[in-house]
Amino acid sequence: MLTGRESLSRLIGKRRRFLPNLQSILSSPIRSSLNLLSDKNGGLTETESSKGKVEISSSDLVTCPVCESKVRGEDYTINSHLDRCLSRRTKRKLTQRTLLELNFGCSQSKLQISSDESERLLSSDLRKNCSDYEENVTRCFSKIDPREEKSHDQCRQLPHTESVKQIDVAGSAENPISDGRANTMVYFSALSTDNEESRNHMDGTVDSISGMAIDTFIVGRKFSDEKEVNLGANISLLRDPDNIKDSNAIKVLSASSACCKVLGYLPLELAQYLSPLIEKYCLSFEGYVISVPKRSLDAVPIQIVCQNIIFNGKNGCDEFEALHLWQKALQVVEFAKNRPPNTTKYQQNFCLLLKEVLTSSPHLFTKDEKKFIESFTSLSEDSQRLFVRLYTRKGPWFRLSTIMYPEICNPQQAVKELSATGYLYLFEDTTKLHDDEMKDLLSLLTVSELRDILCTLRKKCNHGSRKQNLIASLLSCYKGGSCPVLQRLIWERTEICIRASPEAESLFWRAETLFFLNGEQDLSAFLLVDLRIVKYPTYNCIILEQIFSNKSDLLAYEEAIEVAQVIDQSLDENNFELVLRCIMIADSRISCCPEKLIDSTSPDLMAIFRSCFSASWVYSKVILLGISFLECERRYKDAIHLLRRLLDCFTCDARRGYWTVRLSVDLEHIGCPNESLSVAEAGLLDPWVRAGSRMALQRRVLRLAKPPRRWKTPSFSESLKRKIIEVHIQGRPLNCEAGRKSRFYGEDGEQCGVEQLALQYYATEGGWQGVHTESGIWMTIFGLLMWDILFSDVPNVFRTRFQTAPLDMDTDHFYLARKSLIEPQLQKIHDGLAEEILKTSWELHMGTACRGVNWDQHSLSDLRAAVSCIRGPCLASLCRHLAQDYRSWLSGMPDLLLWRFHGDYKGEAKLVEVKGPRDQLSEQQRAWLLLLMDCGFNAEVCKVSPTVLSP
Repeated sequence: MLTGRESLSRLIGKRRRFLPNLQSILSSPIRSSLNLLSDKNGGLTETESSKGKVEISSSDLVTCPVCESKVRGEDYTINSHLDRCLSRRTKRKLTQRTLLELNFGCSQSKLQISSDESERLLSSDLRKNCSDYEENVTRCFSKIDPREEKSHDQCRQLPHTESVKQIDVAGSAENPISDGRANTMVYFSALSTDNEESRNHMDGTVDSISGMAIDTFIVGRKFSDEKEVNLGANISLLRDPDNIKDSNAIKVLSASSACCKVLGYLPLELAQYLSPLIEKYCLSFEGYVISVPKRSLDAVPIQIVCQNIIFNGKNGCDEFEALHLWQKALQVVEFAKNRPPNTTKYQQNFCLLLKEVLTSSPHLFTKDEKKFIESFTSLSEDSQRLFVRLYTRKGPWFRLSTIMYPEICNPQQAVKELSATGYLYLFEDTTKLHDDEMKDLLSLLTVSELRDILCTLRKKCNHGSRKQNLIASLLSCYKGGSCPVLQRLIWERTEICIRASPEAESLFWRAETLFFLNGEQDLSAFLLVDLRIVKYPTYNCIILEQIFSNKSDLLAYEEAIEVAQVIDQSLDENNFELVLRCIMIADSRISCCPEKLIDSTSPDLMAIFRSCFSASWVYSKVILLGISFLECERRYKDAIHLLRRLLDCFTCDARRGYWTVRLSVDLEHIGCPNESLSVAEAGLLDPWVRAGSRMALQRRVLRLAKPPRRWKTPSFSESLKRKIIEVHIQGRPLNCEAGRKSRFYGEDGEQCGVEQLALQYYATEGGWQGVHTESGIWMTIFGLLMWDILFSDVPNVFRTRFQTAPLDMDTDHFYLARKSLIEPQLQKIHDGLAEEILKTSWELHMGTACRGVNWDQHSLSDLRAAVSCIRGPCLASLCRHLAQDYRSWLSGMPDLLLWRFHGDYKGEAKLVEVKGPRDQLSEQQRAWLLLLMDCGFNAEVCKVSPTVLSP
């Protein structure tokens, strides 16, 4: 894969179906000093890519033996295309269920989901004031044990500032979340429902709970013994601790029948607070049905009354805990009063997303755009559900006749409403379509329908032809003008087709981007939280400055993302003319807008991580991918031009090390060793060149700086000549093919890699225990030891409820902003308290998503053993380097972490980098080994070679 491709793909995320600026990207003139599309005379050629079309002579095309598609007959093109084809495992299934429809089954040990989770649904109405909205958000994002809330409330405190507006669950409409100004502060607990004001309302005694009535619902009706309920029927509650889906489950029983049949369950949110009250305080409830729904499986409104409560202070309970739990139960009931759980969760989540974005970033939308988004909540329930369903599917076109969802009663009426309000676009017989839209519509047809159309048009049709070939044949007829009736023939088979309108696509994509601030997350993140598959950490969002100060910055960022998507798609399609055009566009955008680079060149370190959301940052990633592409094409002069552009424009960037190394290498490729040496020497004076890049430049200087170019030996030459201990072992090889990972027979006769072979050797020779983990175990240890610091109260670094790390973790700002917290923690680690800190952190946060922490790969016993065998000063020094420069030291750690004990309390650890017969240490790996040796670790390299058989 080209360098920078994976990073750019993560930035893009799910590809957009509609690109508003696509025509501008394809056809507008480019003001770039770099002419990648020049002909032999140096003039800019008018390629078909600049017109939005690409025509290649048929003699230049070859047929792929895997997918039978046509590709250009160049070595690089053929090889890259075959790599992609062969990496695909199976064909895409004709029908796939979306994530919203999946039933996630999990073991009880890992997560607990109530049996009525799929039916417990909140309504789509949005609250009109901040207090209700904050409760709404909390209920949908957080299901936290009351004990966690209590501890969280004690450790989270807001700094005292006069200009701060504090927003909590009990906030009022007088304290708006945001007015769009940079100096307004937004403060809320991202995933916690506890707050001081709720404590102040807990007046009275435990005895006052008796006799209180609350209104709630019976959910999970599909698990009931009795499908019909009667108005006024008496009910009672019974704990169900053995429920495999939810240990807090509470059954609702029919008190009218002699056998007490199960009518369903209480909602999970309410049960998690009532269940400890029932168990610890012998709380009992009775009630009756206050309304009967139209459908037997819908939630049934009920009223329950607390009959008695016994408080004796036993079982570790206290009166405050009882009142706290009761207060939480009342909050759940109050929130659900106007929200019967008969609406879909994804619908509610989508509305929450829109509401929060409009509240926090109103300055990024025009009045018409706000009106359009706000009108979504006024649509009917069916219309809202249908749009969200279609928006989250791949599409872009869908047959109306095939749209069937159990929660949507009348999809035809919903389509009419969505079409009338501008949310959907319909394809009918008279609709005029573009070529791209025609291709998407043809993909809706089955193979038999495509063949039928070809037969109707009297075109040649081979029965063995693939669907892609049939579509290509019809498209060629349509574009050539020989098939004007194709559109009608498609409509006769598909009838009405629908897709989200361009306006809706653009606005809701923008809302998602502003909400998640990355391309990797979407609405499925809500679903994973609702199903308790993912649990995000608790932290406070303290927002002092907006990411996008004005709409023009946001629009520039959106256009840059479009360019990134176009170049990514063009590489997939081998459209190299369009790839080069995107590179030139990125170069011209950075060149003509130097004022936009102020964030990345500012001495303010906080501005550096905010610059990741600028158009210039995205274009720099496009250019980096373009450099890798040009280097593969051996167009080194063009790559050098772009590398110089990046180094000139981004003077404070951690990527400068890689750029400088590539510039020096490419200059040597074109026969300029003196200039290559000068670039390497200048790079060593750059404070942003670090870790492996710095070592690579040092080694280049030593190699190039020979007399007569340089007569003086560099001062760092001795440090590079330091010897790293090497251990040589032999193994019986399974394969010795170049380009493939080496495989050997282990001591037990089983096949294994070089790392497993090395583990067996160290276990036999020195009694070492260990794991093959590379950087994984170290990132896990760092995350657990520094957990409270990672999620401490630092302004502007937490902006969404779905973050697993602060935004500044990859920058120098991370350490400097938390130095007063980090150094005392490092001192504790230095003094030998690491194992205790790690154990406490594991028990408190087990299963919570955190960047770098892998709960499944490493057990607590292995982590404790490793930490106890590593001396405190060594571990503290390592953690300090990660805190100061996480990005530079994120990769390249040794393959093996080994440990062994001497007695009950003392032990030692060793780090080993394993290399196969044809492997060499990378510069990053060498930098890590030298750093570990400086920190006091026992580090070495284990080289595995094939056993030499004697003649």
